[in-house]
Amino acid sequence: MTEPSGGSDKPKRPVVVPAVALVAVTALGITALLGGFAEVPDPAPPQYGEGAVLDQGQFSTQFVAAKVSTQKATAAWDTDKRFVELVFKVTNQGKATAMVGLPPDKPERAISLTSFAGSLVKVTPRVQVKGVPSVYGLSKNAKTGQLQPGVPTTVILRYDLDKAATPPKKVTLDVGSFAYEPGFNDPSSHWNLVSEEEDDVRLPVVQAQVTLPVHGAEAT
Repeated sequence: MTEPSGGSDKPKRPVVVPAVALVAVTALGITALLGGFAEVPDPAPPQYGEGAVLDQGQFSTQFVAAKVSTQKATAAWDTDKRFVELVFKVTNQGKATAMVGLPPDKPERAISLTSFAGSLVKVTPRVQVKGVPSVYGLSKNAKTGQLQPGVPTTVILRYDLDKAATPPKKVTLDVGSFAYEPGFNDPSSHWNLVSEEEDDVRLPVVQAQVTLPVHGAEAT
């Protein structure tokens, strides 16, 4: 007898598609529909406040306070001076004497600095000052530019305010950290500010952001 047209009556075996593959295809379809893969932003650095203690590698730093201070005029023709002072308690955790230094005027210039203040990558808002800020340590009530190993030292970052300047109510510091590592062309190890390349520019990595209320700002 002739077989009826239409082929075999044998049921067709179902094709099994793994669930993972379905999810992947669906996700790719949605991504394509939305215009491709979106760039995931870098996570914000950890946030800290007054009194926080950070391990910066070379230094252990307590962010004590920020305040407005004044200095009375010493002559009749002079005027009182006003300052915004940031106060730190810094312990040099290295084996050699370190410098207090100065903060960078731009973040990209921080990576060449090896001092404590060089790790204060950025201060926001920018304080209106006369000239550049001064930074010094206090050792036995005398000013010093050095940080001896293992000795907790009070460090003052002082901004000399312009006459008409209004001190900010708070300041936020972008803080970097140091790693003990060999240099590019030097096999010996040194403390270097941790950095990364971004758009062909090497920038310091912000380890943390510390926000300090400026005490006394509301009275000026």
